[in-house]
Amino acid sequence: MSLEIKDVDAHYGSTKILDSIDFSASHGELMGIIGPNGSGKTTLLRTISRILKPKVGTILLEGRDVQGMKDKEFSRNFASVPQDTAINFDFSALDIVLIGRNPHLGRLELESEKDIEIARRSMELTNCWRLAERPITELSGGERQLVIIARALTQEPKVLLLDEPTSHLDIKYQIEIMELLKRLTAEEKLIVIAVIHDLNLAARYCDRLVLLHNGKIIALGTQTQVLTAENIKNTFGAAVIVKKHALTNQCYVSPSPVPSPLKHQAKNEVLVIHLICGGGEGASLMHVLAAKGYRVTAGVVNLLDTDYEVAKLLNIPVVTEAPFSPITQEAFQAHLTLADKANMVVLCNIPFGAGNLKNLEVAEAALKRKKALVVFEATNIEKRDFTNGEATKRFIALKAKGALTVKNEEEVLKIARQVFKE
Repeated sequence: MSLEIKDVDAHYGSTKILDSIDFSASHGELMGIIGPNGSGKTTLLRTISRILKPKVGTILLEGRDVQGMKDKEFSRNFASVPQDTAINFDFSALDIVLIGRNPHLGRLELESEKDIEIARRSMELTNCWRLAERPITELSGGERQLVIIARALTQEPKVLLLDEPTSHLDIKYQIEIMELLKRLTAEEKLIVIAVIHDLNLAARYCDRLVLLHNGKIIALGTQTQVLTAENIKNTFGAAVIVKKHALTNQCYVSPSPVPSPLKHQAKNEVLVIHLICGGGEGASLMHVLAAKGYRVTAGVVNLLDTDYEVAKLLNIPVVTEAPFSPITQEAFQAHLTLADKANMVVLCNIPFGAGNLKNLEVAEAALKRKKALVVFEATNIEKRDFTNGEATKRFIALKAKGALTVKNEEEVLKIARQVFKE
């Protein structure tokens, strides 16, 4: 049995905020609601919690329409933690938590020892029993949030709804609260639905994600299915890189800014740097140059290698070749064309075999066209030469004809500033 949101529309007056929202959440599941500001996240929680009545559609808990529940019955099944909770009275933390027992008490009935024990257990679960006698007004933001969650748990709900429970909190309380929510689903089998602002926290802790945009579900599923660079670009309007963390195997999202290209002060032309790369040797330099405002092009790289993936994420024009294939004449000509349009060419620290010797021809052509040529020598060329010395001979000739050697990205940036007279 589960919570089902079935084809729900919600309006504020005549304005539709939610459009055909349809998903379900099971007991023991932590469901994250993500999306840009104004996408309908808070409205969705308000609709589930009956603050806002759906214009169309139904919300079912274990097959029952929640709109048909009496108020106390609903409050015994659903508990909410709002985004902001203003409490201006000097009630103790325990008094605040005990408010959560109201749905279980009769009119004018006082809390019993059982109620106090339930409140205590909730505060122990949230690690705030130590704060029981402290006035709520004296607690920090993180401590107060733990108390408010304890109050919600004291209702003994089946569904816990939270609106940005970690906003404005330091990392200690962010982790503590998300670990708590995960534990509540695993041990208490609660259905937890939380609006989460931080995409990395959502990826780390949520079983599934709902991505909202303009009141509609854009993506629904696992973190891998929802947190794609394309989805985030289309909804948040932000260029990002999405990778799997090596230790946790969870998705993590990093910004991928695309700064305005630099222009030569005298000629008012865009400054372009072309990378001869492949096998991941150009990926880091792509990030560094793009972040500094240079326009970057690259080639020839194999499809699906790291340089290709990074170039695609950064919108860098790149010449590609099929994996494990030699550079074709067509790819070589396209590579030459990109290099010819650049102000400066960088030959990265790539290995050479029979299949990619044409990359050296591009570097040689750059020198003939009087372009600034920078060659990486972080690793000795002999150790990267698998052509019986042909690549070494041609690499040495490049240096003799004026190519500048570097060992790291900072040296590339220094030369770029000199070339472009920044």
